[in-house]
Formats: sequence, C-alpha cells, structure tokens
Amino acid sequence: MLSIEKKGGVARVTLDRPEVRNAFDDVLIGRLKEAFVDIEKDPGVRVLVLAGNGPAFCAGADLNWMRRMADYGYHDNVADARALAEMLGALDRMTKPTVARVHGAAFAGGTGLVAACDIAVGTPQAKFCFSEAKLGLSPATISPYVIRAIGERAARRYFLSAEVFGAEDALRIGLLSMLVAADELDAAIEGLLQHLLSGGPRAHAKIKELVRAVSGRLLDEALIADTARRIAEIRASEEGKEGIAAFLEKRKPSWCSPKS
Repeated sequence: MLSIEKKGGVARVTLDRPEVRNAFDDVLIGRLKEAFVDIEKDPGVRVLVLAGNGPAFCAGADLNWMRRMADYGYHDNVADARALAEMLGALDRMTKPTVARVHGAAFAGGTGLVAACDIAVGTPQAKFCFSEAKLGLSPATISPYVIRAIGERAARRYFLSAEVFGAEDALRIGLLSMLVAADELDAAIEGLLQHLLSGGPRAHAKIKELVRAVSGRLLDEALIADTARRIAEIRASEEGKEGIAAFLEKRKPSWCSPKS
C-alpha cells in the first residue's frame, strides 16, 4: 500500500496500489499522514520524494471507499474529509523540501498531493483532472494547495470544467515545476536532489517559512523590517556561520555529503 525508503538523506514515499492506480482510501490516507509526520521528525531525512508505483501517480478516490462514503451521514463525512485535509496539511507543513515525481495520471486528490509539494517534476505522459464536479462534488480539501499553485483564474476553469489536461498545460499554469522526458525523469530528480541536499537544513525550513510569511503581503515598512530580522537571525545562527565560513574557505559546509 505504501513503500518508504530512507537513504542518503532522502526519504522516498511511494504509493503502492498499482491495481487501483494508487487511489486513496481511508487506510492509505492515514498511512500517508503517519509517514509525513515521521519523516518530518527524522533528523536523518533532508528531502522527501513522493511517487506512485505502476501506470498512475494517484487516480483520486478508491471506488470501494466512495461506495462506503455514499452511505455516510454529515458527521461521518466531516470526519472522513478532515482526515484527507490533515494528511495534505502534514505534507504542506513539512519544513523539509518535498518533490512530487509525476509520471502518470494525477486526478482529484492526487492533484492535491502534487500541489502540496514544493516542487513537482512530471513527464509528457502525466495527466491531470479535478473530476469532482462531474460527480456532483467539490474539490474542497485540495483547493488551498491547488489554488495557491495555479491561481484563481485557472482554478475556476479546471475546477468547473472537470476536463482532463496534459503535462504542458500543467507546466504552464504552475501545477508542474519541471517537464522532462519519461526516460529522463529519475535523472532529473537526482540532479534536483543534489541541489537540495547542498542547502542547509535550517535554511530550508526558514525559507519555507519565509515564503509563507511574505506571499501576498503588502510591501511596506513592516514587511521590510520582518525580512531584515529574518536574514539577521539566520546569519547569526550556527548554520549560517558555518555556511559563510565554508564559502570563504572554499570547502563544503558540514551538512553536505561528499557527493553533494
């Protein structure tokens, strides 16, 4: 159901239900949240790569799970939806860089996983769809992450039309960060990982915090003061001092592995 490998500072979490195109059910959602929380707490993990086994990245909701949901009342539906929302929130709140490896279909909740990651690398075979409207539903739980990634205008189109769109459109609207040939996908991710592993762990956490704090804010004196405070704090930190010293001494900083 879920494969987790930790090696060389990288945690690779792979959805492993290829027989149902890695579709969600309540059990998989719970295990994903547990994995994200565990990886966040693990000091040996520097980067998360999220992938899917088989022909699809994640096809959305499992049909058997949907059949069970059809009999739920309001309060059961709230609890069920909250579990999905909390799993996506755990992924989004991670202080470590997160990378989605998107090689096939990412539909409905699967697009939420893609959007909640910091970086999404896809192939031309990747397909996307916010299919909820055609089921009489709404993409509510994934909407904060998707709208942040693609913007309100694109969200209005693709949420309402529930049309399938390809990797080039996903790249154009910001759902994908990079588009590479299928046979170059793993090499592209490995190259990206080397860049990510060369960054300071504390710096990565502070950068993700910075993006959240600055995004959408008015550029005023308060924001200028806040950004000055943030850079001063990290310059004075142990990691900041080590990074500057390593640069001046033309050596690798202490957090880098020999290959980084």
